[in-house]
Amino acid sequence: MSLLDQLSSLPGNLATLGTKRLVALAGTGALAIALVALAAVFLNRPSYETLYVGLEGSDSNQIAIALGEMGVPFEVSSDGETVSVPAGLTARARMTLAERGLPNSSTSGYELFDNVGSLGLTSFMQEVTRVRALEGEIARTIRSINGISAARVHIVMPDRGSFRRGEQKPSASVMVRAIGGDGRRAAQSIRHLVAASVPGLSVDDVTVLDSTGQLLASGDDFSNSTMNRSLNVVQTVESEIVGNIDKALAPFLGIDNFRASVRANINTDTQQIQETVFDPESRVERSIRITRENNASNSSESNAPATVEQNLPQEQAATAAGPQSSKSNERKEEQTNYEINSKTIATVRNSYSVERLSIAVVINEGRIKAMLGESATKADIDEHLAELQQIVASASGLDTDRGDQIKLTVVQFLEAELLSEAAQSENIGQTVGRHLGSMINAGAFVLVALLVVWFGFRPLANALTASAGTEEETGPDLPDFSPNTATMEGFGADFGFDPNDEAGAPDAGELALGGDGAAAADPLPNFGAAPTEDIGRRVKEGPERRLARMVEINEERAAKILRKWAIDDAA
Repeated sequence: MSLLDQLSSLPGNLATLGTKRLVALAGTGALAIALVALAAVFLNRPSYETLYVGLEGSDSNQIAIALGEMGVPFEVSSDGETVSVPAGLTARARMTLAERGLPNSSTSGYELFDNVGSLGLTSFMQEVTRVRALEGEIARTIRSINGISAARVHIVMPDRGSFRRGEQKPSASVMVRAIGGDGRRAAQSIRHLVAASVPGLSVDDVTVLDSTGQLLASGDDFSNSTMNRSLNVVQTVESEIVGNIDKALAPFLGIDNFRASVRANINTDTQQIQETVFDPESRVERSIRITRENNASNSSESNAPATVEQNLPQEQAATAAGPQSSKSNERKEEQTNYEINSKTIATVRNSYSVERLSIAVVINEGRIKAMLGESATKADIDEHLAELQQIVASASGLDTDRGDQIKLTVVQFLEAELLSEAAQSENIGQTVGRHLGSMINAGAFVLVALLVVWFGFRPLANALTASAGTEEETGPDLPDFSPNTATMEGFGADFGFDPNDEAGAPDAGELALGGDGAAAADPLPNFGAAPTEDIGRRVKEGPERRLARMVEINEERAAKILRKWAIDDAA
């Protein structure tokens, strides 16, 4: 039966179902259509991306109003802290909201002075407003750091007193809400930023902590110590040397065919050297001093006699002449002062110096054999390793006089899949997590489709099939077509031939279909060169066999005739 015939018989089959079955069938169809429509609407909803998180209630309201004016669909979480927009509109929404100054939170910067007049403000209120504005500006700058979603800054400025001897220093504390582990990495940068923004504030007086209460950086933090800076220098030097080795070997070995490790002994001691150098060859007479000294002296002595006359008063004894002497001294002194060129060198070394390097490089044996051939001997491999060792030594700045060591070893590497298994599993997990919502939606749609087919279309098809079968099997009693009864009156005539006329059978074209103007059917089986004899043989068969043959010729026509007989018999 062709599709056109099936469609033409569909209204009649539906009419035979009855009212109850039709109502149940209509309800099932409506439910199936509703489920399909709901699934389509749910799956066609755009996937949403987070626009902002950690918002306050006022910010959420203002952002919702702005997005509504822009015509951008959005969703707000139940707590009002997260706003989401359809994927692909995130950048546009953020730029538009930024033009409107959203989100502004409760943190305000220097715009506080726009709304505050100077009239009636005390000095205390002006100072508080200035500190608030400074805190707001610093908090905005901190939030612009990658990985920092929110920040609050508290600054304590010293009170200026006339009778205070000791000078107070300002201090600050910063609380940040970081995404992942970016807060600890940005803690030192935040400290320097705050210290540079507040006059007189030292880095040691700035404390940074996260929203969970964990201390990220403080004045006595280990990260500020000299030891930590030394460790950072060592790690930087080692990473730089490893990078140079990778750049030198990767072009011909491949990045997956070798591994380099560097151990560096670094001296980070601070040295201060002051040196003065004199140049005796470049002397210049600066001054000449000449001193002359002449001394002359004469002396004489008298010898008085030791007699009684010396003890008589007013008596003076005659003295006799004594020895005489004369003395002269002459001295000349000449002093010449020279100016000598001098140079003073003051050197302060606050960097580092490499005292020793230890380098180890392991190379994939399979790559070496691929380069040299499978027939390469150990001598060939050693010669190639010597060349690679020279390349590594040049790339790393190796100095044998300093005691540096280098070792190259050829080993068999594991497969690349085993080395990257952890990374691949992590990437797959991230991908599944990112598309988990879409996968759930797709699974739900498939489940709804299966339910619709199972509980909707399948019962409908079964009901239609059962109705047609019931009509044929349980319909009204048909006339008796046994051989003892009369022939089927008019049955053969309805199909285009007279059953009593054996020789009057029509040809194949006339036999095919009758009545409804249907197209000719295919020739009957075993229809050969003598169609008249074959048709006569078929007509001579019993009524049951003849009925089966007529049904084979045209099932629809036979069903109509049988239905007509049943109605006439019932009447």
